[in-house]
This record gives sequence, structure tokens and C-alpha cells, in this order.
Amino acid sequence: MTNEHTGDSSIPSEAVPAGLPTSEQIAELPIDGGAEFNRLIFETSPYLLQHARRPIDWYPWGQAAFDKAAAENKPIFLSLGYATCHWCHVMEEESFVNEDVARALNAGFVAIKVDREERPDVDHLYMMATQALTGSGGWPNTLLLTPGRKPFFAGTYIPRVQLLDLLERARSLWETDRAGLSANAEEIAAGLASHLTRSAAGPMTDGALQKAADTLASNFDKVYGGFGNAPKFPTPQRLIYLIRSWKRFGRDLYLREAVETLHKMREGGIYDQVGFGLHRYSTDRTWTVPHFEKMLYDQALAVLAYLEAYEATREPIFRIVAEEVLTYVDRDLGDSGGGFHSAEDADSEGIEGKCYVWSEVELIEVLGLKLGEKAKILFETTPGGNFREPGLDPGANVLRLSSNVALDDTDLSHIRARLLAVRSARIPPLKDDKVLCDWNGLMIAAFARAGAILGEPKWTGRASRAADFVLHKLRTADGTLRHTHRLGQTQGAPGAQDYAFVLWGLVELVQATGDPGYLKNACELADIMIRDFWDATEGGFFMSDADANDLFARAKEIEEGAIPSGNGAAALSLFRLSRLTAERRFEEYAARTLQAFGKDLVRSPEAFMTAMLAFDSQEGPAIVLVGEAGEPGFQRALDQLRAVYAPRAVILPLDSARSSEFPPFLAGLSAIDGRATAYLCRGFVCDLPTTDIAAAAEALGA
Repeated sequence: MTNEHTGDSSIPSEAVPAGLPTSEQIAELPIDGGAEFNRLIFETSPYLLQHARRPIDWYPWGQAAFDKAAAENKPIFLSLGYATCHWCHVMEEESFVNEDVARALNAGFVAIKVDREERPDVDHLYMMATQALTGSGGWPNTLLLTPGRKPFFAGTYIPRVQLLDLLERARSLWETDRAGLSANAEEIAAGLASHLTRSAAGPMTDGALQKAADTLASNFDKVYGGFGNAPKFPTPQRLIYLIRSWKRFGRDLYLREAVETLHKMREGGIYDQVGFGLHRYSTDRTWTVPHFEKMLYDQALAVLAYLEAYEATREPIFRIVAEEVLTYVDRDLGDSGGGFHSAEDADSEGIEGKCYVWSEVELIEVLGLKLGEKAKILFETTPGGNFREPGLDPGANVLRLSSNVALDDTDLSHIRARLLAVRSARIPPLKDDKVLCDWNGLMIAAFARAGAILGEPKWTGRASRAADFVLHKLRTADGTLRHTHRLGQTQGAPGAQDYAFVLWGLVELVQATGDPGYLKNACELADIMIRDFWDATEGGFFMSDADANDLFARAKEIEEGAIPSGNGAAALSLFRLSRLTAERRFEEYAARTLQAFGKDLVRSPEAFMTAMLAFDSQEGPAIVLVGEAGEPGFQRALDQLRAVYAPRAVILPLDSARSSEFPPFLAGLSAIDGRATAYLCRGFVCDLPTTDIAAAAEALGA
């Protein structure tokens, strides 16, 4: 691969001039006609900067591009992708550096490049268009639009020869049958808008809870774990749901399937056996050969799933894996300011997986004969390798862990440390070092929950650092959030998903720290989310706010993909926030959100895992532990409560010295005779306070 990022782990900051121009200035830039860069040079997105020195006259998504398309009456060529997308790299190498493609695009189209992670609302709208028109989707996502941004063609990766043919045919049709193409685009857009903005309202039923679990269980791969065949995705939300369904319904099958999947994932090549963390998905049924991207959200959700399993079973392996993933994230994705970077690429030196694979000869060279031979057994390597990719040694192995190896094996630790030291000297994959508000919210939730459940202050502290980064760097003076931060620039209109995920993180952090400041921020962000994104007509939250005027539809989504749905996360977080504050309005909005999509949720609940987790949690209790936070008895009582697997509950440690800083409901609770005192509350009604923590813990787990 000949990208300018080859050989570097991130886009250099000097690639972007200081002082970003206004959209009006960008529109006036004399870039047409062979400049050494295009308008993407003024962006901060690593993905857009990868295309900034290409011969195509790329525009970022924005008014300058829209005005040009309207003024020149040209169709828009829209390309959506992201910095660590393998097939985006392939299409760039094949087509977007090619002079013939550049001439065709520059002459007949207005070319717009979008980082899907910067604009999830744009990505969602046009991915739904691609799926509607082709029956499938993926990235890069490639569309042709009218100047009014309505789609009339969609595809994903398109080889250069076919792309040139498409551009020629589309240019000719635009000249000869513009009215027909435009009418077709209007019809497509109207159908999409009707689908994307609708809510299938209806009542939720308890039967949907077990239906979801049974459907998941029936799709379980009894040989290799997980769901379905290949490709196989981690789907942590499904695993969490199965574990909670075991708790609710007492069916051991649910727990067994979730636990087996978590074991198989940790043993497989989808898990980085040397540096930790999960790759994007497994290309095969056995979890052996991954697609090597590492995404921040996958790490956050995996940690939450392994913590769930640890809470339910107390098996040490689940604690170990959760802490391994957190170690990877802090070490390799941590931002110096406190937040977390977005992702690491699958490719290095233009070859997928090159940084991660090992031949048996390399293992012997690095480890010596004795440890090298043991590593071959531990990691199930073969002389012929298990991974084929052009440019790699035919003996390349993706390392997977033998199932009979303990993670605390001393030789394994030594082997892994030495391999990591050698691997660190290799040319690394590109790192997308932008900080995304929503994904950071998920990672805050994972670190905070780990700190609370595992009793590890270092994880709680890391969650606090990240939350402080979000609240100070990604929040404006008027209290609203911004979506992204990079190169000192905070920008991007927020979506409901930003608020929902940050709220998720803060709710976990409040439980981990008992800090009233985080609770206050959570309430403020919840109210802004309701104010700016709530659908007052049908319920639920729109992805973008009412001021967003660059899309032909203001979408609402409940569908579950790799990332939890914004509406599902909003409902889950609002239910839990209502338990922490006794504010009924938060519960009411959560319940109305689920009701807005009720028909879909009841019909196919297994497709909407986060929403179903929210529905499952809505009657969960709250337990408030009041006392002196620094007193040993208070911490022992808190640990005793946290040792109970009560997944629907919220547990709030309340320092009596700071009680006046909490909402009125909490400020009125006091300790008995200076001893740690528990208040168990259900449905906004609290039992009498007790200093019998064992009894409170038993009631909590009931």
C-alpha cells in the first residue's frame, strides 16, 4: 500500500495547517486544476486526510459541496468510509489515486468524502439507502446523489474498471435523462424517509424477554460457541443478555452458552494473544482468523460482557480477560489528555495482519529453542501456517491459545512479553487517533464498572480521567456536547448517541465513585438529550437535532449493529438514572422510548439487544449506602453489596459528608449512629434503613 500513512502509527499533525478556514473560504480556494492537495487538507479526520493529497477534487460533507453541485447541476459522488477500513484502502489504492478516475469524477461530479465515524447520522442514512437498493451494505459505501442529496445509485467496494464504466454511464444518463433519474431519486428518498422516521409503537410484553433469550439460544453454535457460522462477530450485548436471562429465568442453558462463547473468543485468533484486545470479527467459524481491525467500542463492550460473566460466576478467567482488554486500551488507545482513540487498522505495510502474525521460525528466533517449542504448542501453530495473504510468508500463523492453558501460566507470560517487545519494533498499523464522544462514553462505562466490580481504584481513576476529558474538552459553554476532538480541534454537531453513551458512562461512574458532580452532569446531559432530540409526536430520539438541515430525513434508529442503538442506550441509561435520582421524568422518557418501537421489539426482540436490556432493567431496585466514605466499615459494606450479582440494580455509595450536594431525594438519607446504612428502594419507595448489610445484600440479590 502506498498511502502516506504507511510506516506511521497515526496521521502527523503537521499535515493540517493551523487555523481551519471557514466553509466560505474553502469554497473560494483555487484548488481545481492540479493542486497538490484538495479541500480535505483542512480537515482533522485521519480518514479524510488519507485522501487529501489525491488527484480527485474531494470536498468534505458541507455547504460548499452542496452549493457547487447545485450551481453546476452536477450529481454528487459520495464515498463513506473510515480510517481503519481495509476495503476503503483497497478502493483508494485502485481508484482514488488513478488519474482516469480523477478526470471522470472531477469533470462530471462533485466528489464528497465522509468519515462515517464523524457523521454517524450521514452514515446511517446512506447505509440504509445502500441496503435498500442492493440488499446488503458495507464500507466503503459508494453512492450517486442528485444535487439535492437524494440517492439514485448505491454500492460498496467497486473495482476500478467497473467504477469507470459506472461513472461514464451515470454521466451520460444525467445528461440525457436527468428528469428520470431525479424522479427515481425522489421516490427512493421518500420511501427511506418514511421508514427512517417512523416508529412502530406498541406495548412491551414480558413474553418478549424470554422469546429473545430462546431465539439467541437456538442460534448458538454448539461446537465453537457464538452465533451462526462465518463471519462470526463477538456480539457482547447478546452475551450480556443471555447471562441476565439466566438470572431472571433460571435456565442454565443461557449462562452456559454465554460463558462458552467468552472462553472460545479468548482462546481464538480474534483475541490478540500477544498485546490483548479483540479484533473486529472472525472470518471463520472457529474464531481463528480475524479481520484485524481493533475498534474502541468492541473493547468497551467486550469488557462489559466479561465483567458480567465474572459477576455471575466469579470465575477468575473473566476478571483476567477484562483487565487484559483494559490494559490494552489504556496502553495503546489512550490519549494524553485522558480520552481514548478510536481504532487501529488491520493493515501495516499494505498487508492485512502483517504486524500480528508469526512463523514458527520467528518464534524460535525470538524465544530460543525451549520457549519457542513451547510457544508453538501454546499457540497451536503449524509449519505451513493458518493465514494466507498476498505478501506474507506462507508459514504465517495467527496465534490462538490452546484450551488447556491457564492464563496465569508463568511461561505464557514470559513468552507473551518477549513477543510483544519484538512486535512493538515492527511497523505498526495506522491508529485513528480522533477522540469520539460516543465511543468514549462506552469506554468510560467499561472502566468504571471494572473499578466498582473488581475493587480496582486504578480503573475507576482511568474512567474519571476520560469523563473529565469529555466534560471539559467535548462540552461547550452552553452545556451541549461536541462529537469529535483531534489536533486540538473540538467539532462536529452531537447526536443523540453521543448523549446516550456518555450518559451510560456517567451512570456507571457515579456508582463507582459516588461523586455528586458526575450525577449532576448526568442529569444535565439527560435533559439536553430530551430537549434536543426527543420526538414529541411519536416518542423516541432522533439521531440528529432539529437544526440539522443537511439530510433529507431526520432518522430514528433502534436497530442493533456492532454499536448499541442510540435509543436502546438512552432508555437503558434513563431507567438507571431515574433509580439514582428518584426523578420520575427520566423513567417516563425511557418507558416511552421503548413503547415507541414496541411492535418491532415484541416481534423480533433478539434484534434489539440494548433496548431489551433496558426493558429487562426497568424494574430494577436501587440501593443507597450512606456513611463516611473513608471509613473501613463503609468500604467493606460496599464490597459486600457489590459481590451480589444483581444486574438490574444500581448501587450508589453516598458520602454523608457530601450529602447536601446530591438531589433532594438522596440528601435526606442519613447514616444510623455513624454506621454504614443501606436504603433499598423499589419504584421510588424505600424500605426502612438498615445497618444489617448482609440482609440488604440478600434482598438485593433476590
